[in-house]
Amino acid sequence: MFAYFHGELIEASPDEVVIDVSGVGYRLLISAATFHQLPDPGATIRVLAHLHVKEDILQLYGFLDEEERQLFRLLLSISGVGPKLALAVFSGLKVHEIQEAIVSNMPERLCEISGVGKKTAARIILELRDRILKLQPAGGRAPSSPVSDVSRRDDAINALVTLGFSRSAAQKAVKQSLASLDEPEVEDLVKASLLAVRTP
Repeated sequence: MFAYFHGELIEASPDEVVIDVSGVGYRLLISAATFHQLPDPGATIRVLAHLHVKEDILQLYGFLDEEERQLFRLLLSISGVGPKLALAVFSGLKVHEIQEAIVSNMPERLCEISGVGKKTAARIILELRDRILKLQPAGGRAPSSPVSDVSRRDDAINALVTLGFSRSAAQKAVKQSLASLDEPEVEDLVKASLLAVRTP
């Protein structure tokens, strides 16, 4: 229903903002990570929105970038994860760190977040891992034949770009990983490349 709100930031706290849009004040719940990126009250901002409907309650949630909103919606698709917990996830880790923890099967990283236990972390990884790996960056091309080295390389590069790394860094890490692995699957190549791209 609501794509975004563009207006004056009236007030902000670590968990919510109020935005004046043509004389109407809208209250949106946000993560602490989003709060730290906000300008001072009085500034004009554009906040992406998600309307959560539960029984007779309508609640707006706000995000400054599309990646965070998309991951928020993916988290909501998991049984047992509500909007409050999804926002807590963003307050504990950055978007690319959450995606990396999911893709690399590191539940211990997710368990560092308040409210996320071992079972919830395992469920998040189980249900979202493949969906995140298959994400294509905007304008990205469709994957080629899965048996091709070129295809595996491109798929791995696209996965790293989706995780927030620059394309040049992703290409360098994947090239390095391909040289050390013998016909790896895309999943193994992404794991090795994540380690490589984080190593100075």
